Amino acid sequence: MDNSGGAYLNVDALWSKVGLVRLLQMIFGCTTFSLVLHQAGFSAAYGTFCVFVWSFCFALTILIVTCELTRLQSCLRNLSWGNFTAAYAMLATLMTLTAAVIYPLYFASLSCNSTDCSTRNFRLAVSVCAGLLFVAYAVEVFLTRAKPGQPCSYMATAAGLLKVVQAFVACVIFGALASESQYKKFVATQWCVAVYSFCFAVTVVVIILNVTGRSVSMRCPFERFVVIYTVLAILMYMSAAVIWPIYFFDSKYGSPKRPTHCTWGRCPWDSQLAVTIFSHINLILYIADLVYTQRLRFVAHR
Repeated sequence: MDNSGGAYLNVDALWSKVGLVRLLQMIFGCTTFSLVLHQAGFSAAYGTFCVFVWSFCFALTILIVTCELTRLQSCLRNLSWGNFTAAYAMLATLMTLTAAVIYPLYFASLSCNSTDCSTRNFRLAVSVCAGLLFVAYAVEVFLTRAKPGQPCSYMATAAGLLKVVQAFVACVIFGALASESQYKKFVATQWCVAVYSFCFAVTVVVIILNVTGRSVSMRCPFERFVVIYTVLAILMYMSAAVIWPIYFFDSKYGSPKRPTHCTWGRCPWDSQLAVTIFSHINLILYIADLVYTQRLRFVAHR
């Protein structure tokens, strides 16, 4: 029973800035996947991914709003609510951004003939709603981010948000690896895959420790552990960022140019290029993470 003496429903959770943004998220999310299922349609793995993203984000946003409206989050003893909502908002932003790019790229078109203009219109409407949904989640990240001089959850800081982006980029790398990347050809490229897997696993553990509130009960200082891991991840990603393009784009081992006979969507060269690009992106993210963490530490102790 709630003995706090307050109202059972926390109406302020709906009428705050973040609450109103979450209501918009539910509206845009429901509209987007409803239009897809009604007539816009989808196909193949990338279409299924888009529908999953919109449905998943809609369901989880409803859960978050319901918990805050009914104050049920206070009953979740093994969950740091602030860390959970901050991490989810960043993840939802990345997922909806990906879906907002993929769906119009593969399904939407400005042209149509007399028989499929209705479907074209629905797909354009889906593309617009998907873009608005991404903006809504990005606004929540902006509103809930850590502000100087105010107490906040770790996942709301730049370092925490970067952890979510690092894990998401690693998932993109895994997707490219699974798509005809031919990483098993060389021991050196297998090392690169080990780097991606190790860093992804530890980053997810760091996120879970914060979301479950276990980071404060660690025997070693959590901040020191994260900094040491980040330095190690930078060194490992630097090796992968050098090794991977050498073994796939140097003429001695691979091909510096895209083969002309490669089929779009089934070309190992495309997957290898994607892994290269996102490896460098993640390297930059880990460096930014370390720089921000050190700057924050310096400011706090100067």
